[in-house]
Amino acid sequence: MGAIFQSLGRTIAAGVVVLVVLLIILVAAGGKVALGEHGWWLFAMRWLHVTAGVMWIGLLWYFNFVQTPSMPKIPDDQKPAISKVIAPTALFWFRWAAMATIILGLLLALMNNYLVQALTLQKPFTSIGLGAWLGTIMWFNVWFIIWPNQKKVLGIVQAAPDEKAAAGKRAGMASRINTMLSIPMLYFMVAQSHGGVGF
Repeated sequence: MGAIFQSLGRTIAAGVVVLVVLLIILVAAGGKVALGEHGWWLFAMRWLHVTAGVMWIGLLWYFNFVQTPSMPKIPDDQKPAISKVIAPTALFWFRWAAMATIILGLLLALMNNYLVQALTLQKPFTSIGLGAWLGTIMWFNVWFIIWPNQKKVLGIVQAAPDEKAAAGKRAGMASRINTMLSIPMLYFMVAQSHGGVGF
């Protein structure tokens, strides 16, 4: 059992196995899993979209609630462990989770036949549309402000010390903006499926 949890890949595979076993148990108990039907594909796409979003927003909140406030408390000789090992890996998953979330969300809206209505904020898709636009702004910040500036901060791209400091401030500001936007974005994404709390 311990070998499963010593590898992230095996841990993820075990999670999928647990899911499949639980689905089999539910079906055996009289439940219904309509594999291959349009409704099942919609559900699967929503599940993938939410899973990617959890990773994206989880890492955004990790950076803002944990890593950034903790950096001044870390001794200078230990900071390279963060900037050379942890931050690049976290930023890799952060930006690709953002990309997966936005692509899966657009595909989900397309599969549900409300992509245009949501993006043009038409009723009854105003809430999901607002959430989508907020998520799009956040995605843009990740790929076109945070990541290019973080590459300078982390030394992936060469930059003078004053340029690194300015890049750090730009990336930090965009990250804080995304943290702020994540609150209404999550509200409007959830509000769509709960009548009476959105538009």
